[in-house]
Amino acid sequence: MHLIGTHFGTYEVHRDAAGKPVLAPFAGDPAPSAIGPGLLEMAAHPLRIPQPMARAGWWHGTSGGEGRGREPFIPVPWDTALNRLADELKRVIARHGNSAIFAGSYGWASAGRFHHAQSQLKRALNLLGGFTTSVNTYSYGTAGVLLPHILGSAQRDACDTAPYWDDIAAACQLMVAFGGFRPGNAQVEAGGSTRHRVRQWLDEAVANGCRIVVLSPDGGDVPPGLKAEHIPLRPNTDTALLLAMAHVLLEEELLDHALLQSCTVGFEAFEGYLRAAPAKSPEWAEAICGVPAATIRVLARAVAATRSTLTLAWSLQRARFGEQPYWAAIALAAMAGQIGKPGGGIAFGLGAVGSVGNPVRRLQGPALPQGRNPVPHVIPVARITELLENPGGMLDYNGRRIALPDIRLVWWAGGNPFHHHQDLHRLARAWMRPETVVVQDHVWTASARRADLVLPSALPIERNDIAASSRDNAIVFSRAIAQPPGGVRTDHAALADLLSRFGLRDAFTEDRDEMGWLEHLYTGYRARHPELPDFETFSEEGVAWLEGPPEPADPRHRLRRFVADPDGAPLDTPSGRIEISTPRIASFGYADCPSHPAWLPPEEWLGAERAARFPIHLLSPQPEGRLHSQLDPAAASRAGKRDGREVVRLNPQDCTARGIAAGDTVRLFNDRGALLAVAQPDAALMPGVASLPTGAWLDLDESGLERHGNPNVLTPDIGSSRLSQGPSPNSCLVQVARWDGPAAPPRAFAPPAILEETAP
Repeated sequence: MHLIGTHFGTYEVHRDAAGKPVLAPFAGDPAPSAIGPGLLEMAAHPLRIPQPMARAGWWHGTSGGEGRGREPFIPVPWDTALNRLADELKRVIARHGNSAIFAGSYGWASAGRFHHAQSQLKRALNLLGGFTTSVNTYSYGTAGVLLPHILGSAQRDACDTAPYWDDIAAACQLMVAFGGFRPGNAQVEAGGSTRHRVRQWLDEAVANGCRIVVLSPDGGDVPPGLKAEHIPLRPNTDTALLLAMAHVLLEEELLDHALLQSCTVGFEAFEGYLRAAPAKSPEWAEAICGVPAATIRVLARAVAATRSTLTLAWSLQRARFGEQPYWAAIALAAMAGQIGKPGGGIAFGLGAVGSVGNPVRRLQGPALPQGRNPVPHVIPVARITELLENPGGMLDYNGRRIALPDIRLVWWAGGNPFHHHQDLHRLARAWMRPETVVVQDHVWTASARRADLVLPSALPIERNDIAASSRDNAIVFSRAIAQPPGGVRTDHAALADLLSRFGLRDAFTEDRDEMGWLEHLYTGYRARHPELPDFETFSEEGVAWLEGPPEPADPRHRLRRFVADPDGAPLDTPSGRIEISTPRIASFGYADCPSHPAWLPPEEWLGAERAARFPIHLLSPQPEGRLHSQLDPAAASRAGKRDGREVVRLNPQDCTARGIAAGDTVRLFNDRGALLAVAQPDAALMPGVASLPTGAWLDLDESGLERHGNPNVLTPDIGSSRLSQGPSPNSCLVQVARWDGPAAPPRAFAPPAILEETAP
């Protein structure tokens, strides 16, 4: 079977009457994504990068970093480009050391285990002596730092706290979902997937009598047709509501004292905080979050009285003090005695990607070996701007002081920081500082346009690979549909050729070609799972599964094993217990992350002083027609735009107050920037809240106005706290006004200027 494995799912390859390839949904996938076929559109798109390109001012030495994004490009032959890059690497390493290279990248370039841009780049640079890299993710970087302190390192992956979906469907009586289940989120998975089943599980749970309550500023967080209740609450106030629910359990003696005593530490300090003035009562919380006190009481009692799961979207921790709602939810679930019970407990990100809660055996296999990085410098991934702005400075992070090296060369492969990052005007200024910026990509993203040297990459449909998620039970042989264009190479081929200039080609390739590497990696999967077919059978059939339920040692069973036997199966926290209050975090002395869950008002929320100037809270959820900024020029993404711009949803009251009608072009702005979008009134949103999906390709005019609708020209670039330094885009206040001036069409999808000269 001819299959393509992507982040959006698995697709069967068919041919139309003219012999052209068509990507059809994989048989048995109940909810296939419409995004994947966009890969075919990009193969011959005008935005495709046809060969290596160099920024003219960098190539000729006539301008520095200030020319990035402004100057035209020069076509460069591969040998010439790689010779220049090799010389630049040698220069930077000799003068400044390997720590002056920031690389490793971040992004979702490919679901493949071999042609994985970050892994290929890290492997290459480690052979050259290493580089400064990043840790954590934009997705759940805050939770990934917090959870090991509270639940132990086995829960470092925020996906692994969730009960299984089949347990929820069979036993859960109440699911309280903070942030809900946005339909577009569950269509993606880091290593790909074969079956999108989240909606099936939700429907099955409801059919079995589970009551679902969604607390969110946006009624659109309830999937269409799902039988669920929606309770509006103000953005960034989930912690206050959770604390008030905990206060109800405390005051009404609804605590599971046995679980608190045997499985937790630090409850006394948290209890004191709940009681201390002002008491964290439902009346106190109502004034903050807007949910009536009576509703809070009823919901808290229900959580204690019935088998309940508290699930929190990842978006909650992508905010200032994003540690607090997760920590408060853990404390509440422990107080109610729900943790570790079948169908009950705590879940972070059910529906955030397709695999969370998936009741299957997990494939365990090797990734592409990257070698050892001798450079000790790392930064949290969301702190790129500080790194570039402040060479020689220090950064607080997770109880440590991190030194920021002097970065002279930035190398990005397989990602688009000018989408992912926040406060893009600030990033653009910092981006001017390095001496050289290298980008590997297949199309002219905003990051590629701001590079000095661009190396074109093959698309996932132009290379053979193995697609496999570490949280799924399917492994897919993703077979190339076509060869890449003549001037385009796979990242592996380009890096192998570069390393030949250092005498390291054989060390990089290990004398294997593409198929040799795929067979080698697959052999590693078979070593752990002997029931998988041999490589020849697998590559012929296209897919293989691990049958049966998850193993008892599966990390998702960790909390259940612990609650059943706290002494025999302790957590690897300092106490061996769930740390409702932790002396370790207290020892860090962070005012923005105290020793127990707490309400910390963000600088930007609807109750802040700043709301007098910027009275709309902007949320920037994941889009339904693309993954982040990936495939934004393709049909599925373009279908969600109007007049070529992104659509911002606003409450009708906010539209009326501003004289805004459906389809009007509007300007969203704050002190960080301004953008244009098209307004869509939607009563599903609370008054005072706007929703603008992330991922529109950045398009700035000469004045700095963003014309395409990229919300990250508005979002703040500030860490969630000094503990995690995670991103906080969902703590963002703006003003919205009808745009009556000339509205030039976006030019994000127009290629940059390319000179006719070719570098010798």
